[in-house]
Amino acid sequence: MPTVLILAREAEFYRNALAPEFDGVEFLVAGAADEAMALAARAEVLVGYAPQISESLIAAMPRLRWIHALTTGVDNLIASATLDLRVAISNSHGIQGPQMSELAVLMMLSTLRDFPVMQQNQRDARWQQWPQPLLMGRTACIVGLGAIAEALAQRLLAFGMQLTGVSDGRSKMPGFARIYPRNEIHAAAQAADFLIVLAPYSAATHHMIDASILASMRRDAILLNLSRGACVDEDALVRCLDSGAIRAAALDVFATEPLPADSPLWSNPRLTITPHIGGRSDIYPQQVLPGLRANLVAWLSDGADGLPDRIKRSA
Repeated sequence: MPTVLILAREAEFYRNALAPEFDGVEFLVAGAADEAMALAARAEVLVGYAPQISESLIAAMPRLRWIHALTTGVDNLIASATLDLRVAISNSHGIQGPQMSELAVLMMLSTLRDFPVMQQNQRDARWQQWPQPLLMGRTACIVGLGAIAEALAQRLLAFGMQLTGVSDGRSKMPGFARIYPRNEIHAAAQAADFLIVLAPYSAATHHMIDASILASMRRDAILLNLSRGACVDEDALVRCLDSGAIRAAALDVFATEPLPADSPLWSNPRLTITPHIGGRSDIYPQQVLPGLRANLVAWLSDGADGLPDRIKRSA
């Protein structure tokens, strides 16, 4: 009988939802790492949030054949020195489109309309009015055109925005006026009111938004990063904001997380910070369950080769 270990605060939810459908599978549940360690040796499959899957847990699972991440990002698993290359990895690809899109819109409206100033005025009992800028008619350039970009595009089009993108993998996409290849990202940045980074992190995207890209942006433009912190050169961004070279930035992700208390990012008045919450939602287990179910069906039927959300790895 295949044995699946689920490491998650909502582990009971996943077991209760899946067990009636998979009566030939044993489901073990652990709400915390120490509970998972006690069960690890029995399991062939590990399900959990990738950042919570430690090297010690992997080492304690000699029968491990497949890890399904309840997250999109699996950076730590790909970089693991302990995880055998024969162990398959799959992720929860594409489910975070709604929450990521809503956070992007929140950031866009807040920075564009100087909403923090309104909040301070409320605290000071100060009545101050100014013309309210609209998203309508402005250009949003999305860097990285995956499933989350598709979800965000639908919402931005509803605001009457113009869309452009940067991608080497797609040359056309519904609703986009233009898609620039990566080697034309400077031109894309120059033409955008909002530059929104959704590209996955890799060696090729490390500091892809660097000083030269920031210098290409207009002084009234706004940068958003909701992908991975190291996609943006944070030192260059601080210099750019301090000089007023761009209007503002909003970051949900950082090169070091949690963001250190002494980071100059915290105190920059042109910067909005959120604590890597873009992918979270109050219905996350319900969102992730269909993909987990589909991958489990495929694994039981065809093994690792059948996983629809398998992540490619190389030595």
